[in-house]
Amino acid sequence: MKNIRHHILTPLRFFFNDSRSTGVLLIGCTIISIFLVNSSHNGSWYSELWTSPLPWSGRLNLPESLLEWINNFMMAFFFVLAATEIKRELISGELASFKKAILPIGAAFGGMLVPALIFAIFSFRTIYAHGWGIPTATDIAFSLAAASLLGKRFPVGLKILLMALAIIDDLGAIVVIAFFYGGKIQWMYLGLSGLVYTALLLCNYYKIKFSMLQVVLGFCLWYMMLQSGIEASISGVLFAFAMPVNSLAVIEKAIHKIVNLGILPLFALANTAILFPSSFGSALHSPVGMGIICGLVIGKPVGIFLISRIMVAFKIAQLPANVNWKQFFGMGTLAGIGFTMSIFTTMLAFSEHAIRDIAKISILTSVVASVVLSYLYFTIISKKKAIVSLPKSMPQPNIALNLSKAQA
Repeated sequence: MKNIRHHILTPLRFFFNDSRSTGVLLIGCTIISIFLVNSSHNGSWYSELWTSPLPWSGRLNLPESLLEWINNFMMAFFFVLAATEIKRELISGELASFKKAILPIGAAFGGMLVPALIFAIFSFRTIYAHGWGIPTATDIAFSLAAASLLGKRFPVGLKILLMALAIIDDLGAIVVIAFFYGGKIQWMYLGLSGLVYTALLLCNYYKIKFSMLQVVLGFCLWYMMLQSGIEASISGVLFAFAMPVNSLAVIEKAIHKIVNLGILPLFALANTAILFPSSFGSALHSPVGMGIICGLVIGKPVGIFLISRIMVAFKIAQLPANVNWKQFFGMGTLAGIGFTMSIFTTMLAFSEHAIRDIAKISILTSVVASVVLSYLYFTIISKKKAIVSLPKSMPQPNIALNLSKAQA
């Protein structure tokens, strides 16, 4: 019996310990979600499962549905996990110097500016021009999961840079939402958020050991930001940046599996409940569809690459160790995976359900296109690198070895 359990559990442990399992789970959950919505005549039950108001939704102004709890609360833990790695790299890793740290900031700016311009061109003089913020975001979860699926073809330094770029990109997207998409800010709660965050910083300053005190303050920070009108999940980034470096490993260990094997799959299941229209092709060829797809798939890598190349040329920034420009451009294709913040911005930019669905379908199409292009691109450059690394004249050690063996 023990041997049977061992044979069953060992592959599962291997799967869950593999970083690529997160990518497999996200892709699988997305397929399941889309299938459940579109496989029957009445797939609305699945959407209503996530969007229906909860019994306690009116109390304390908390999130009203499972979808909002996942996006506003649970995703804060993902931001904590991502930001702990960024902080470590900023202090003692690949992003420790100014020239390396400034690179993802400039790259994120280029990756937001060019897609926004592309969308504006496609939607010029239409009622949809307000959606220019949709293709400006990079989804941290999906992009890193896709990068992990590429294995050794995607260097560690490049993965760290992608993570930094995606977080800065999401911060930029939240600023865009706050200023351009009518999010009414409650200044009193924003001020209280500042006080709570100051308390967290003081805990770090006075070297108070990480304990339930910081955890409680973290939950208070999330609640105050939720009430302030600002995207509450970003409190996870602020929380991680306020933590002492020696506590980062403890935090990561506590939430790593919960985030990768629980929260992210739930996020995919809840946010991809999209009903495909019968006129799928015409939806993609609309100004909204073309603006989003071209903005994410083309605008992202072009904007990231151009701004970064200019910054390095003027010696403002420098590439991470063991990363070349070909690999850097390929990273930009993965940054074209918008998903989370793109869908969130869609819900704010458009009120019509038909336009929202077109935008969501375009976002999903961009995800597929970006992943496929990235895989093909890195496969091609990896093969070229392997061919170039071969010597011009190949020695024949096997013949000599066989002769020596024969003589023996």
